[in-house]
Amino acid sequence: MALADEKYMSFTTYRRSGEAVSSPVWLVPLDDGRLGFWTARGTGKTKRLAHTARVSVQASDSRGRLKDGSAPMTGTATMVDSGADFDAVKAAIRAKYGVMTTVTKLLAKLGPQGRQGLTYADTVVLVTLDPVS
Repeated sequence: MALADEKYMSFTTYRRSGEAVSSPVWLVPLDDGRLGFWTARGTGKTKRLAHTARVSVQASDSRGRLKDGSAPMTGTATMVDSGADFDAVKAAIRAKYGVMTTVTKLLAKLGPQGRQGLTYADTVVLVTLDPVS
C-alpha cells in the first residue's frame, strides 16, 4: 500500500540538536504527489519546521507505532495558512475522515491545545517527498 493510501503517518521533525521527534498525523494525497495534513500553528511540529524543513514520514497507526513492512521516506515540508493548497487539504481531510474531524476539533478545544490558545487546523503542512533512488 502506498503511503498516500494510509490513514495515518508518523511525521518526524528534528530539533536544533538533531534529535528526531515523531507525531502521528492524518494524511491526504494531493494531485501533484505531495502529502498534506492539518495542525495548529504553535505546536511542536510547526515550531521545529520554522528552523528546518527536512522531515521523515512513515506509515503508522493512530498512536504513531510504525507499520510493519513500511519504510521511512524523507522530504521537505512547508506550512501554509491560506490559499488553494490549504483549501484542498482541508476539503480532502474532511472527505476522508468525516465526522472524526468534528470530534477531534471538539477534543482539541477542550484539551491542551485549547487551553494553550492554539486554533485547531489553522495550518496545513505540505510534504514533498524526495525522489526514490
